[in-house]
Amino acid sequence: MINMQKRMKSKNNWRHWAKFEKLAFVTLIFLLLQHSMNSQEDAPPSFDFTYDHYSLIVKDLEKTGTFYKDILRLKEIPHPSATSGFRWFIINGNSQLHLIGKDSVAMKHSKSVHLCLATQKLDEFVAYLTEKEVPYSDWPGKPNAITLRADGVRQIYVQDPENNWIEINTAKH
Repeated sequence: MINMQKRMKSKNNWRHWAKFEKLAFVTLIFLLLQHSMNSQEDAPPSFDFTYDHYSLIVKDLEKTGTFYKDILRLKEIPHPSATSGFRWFIINGNSQLHLIGKDSVAMKHSKSVHLCLATQKLDEFVAYLTEKEVPYSDWPGKPNAITLRADGVRQIYVQDPENNWIEINTAKH
């Protein structure tokens, strides 16, 4: 009889605990939703930006444009109004690269300032660069090496004919 009473008391405690647990969970969800709504009300609205293009000023528009067309295999598109002085390329979707030809370009070429393109075919691209004798390096600058970032992304760096840096990596988007 005592065992039966202990079991009944244990079941009642369990039911009580289960009700408390449900109430605590519902309260927690309510508080999180309320906080989330308050945070959204306080935040200014987003402008919903999308990436459009990256521009590079170059001296030799023909040679540099040919690099992007033939080596990186970007599709060239016409400039909407100018017939000379520009070469435009599609990167993916609506993202573009704009080359702007200028007679004098005063620029220091830091690797930290670069165009970055992502591909899941990095090994094929490295083989292609090797075939075309286009030098590449890892982030520290070791020739023919690939950097493995802490997040698992592999990356290399190449330079166009005017020494602008281009990172090619395996980031998934």
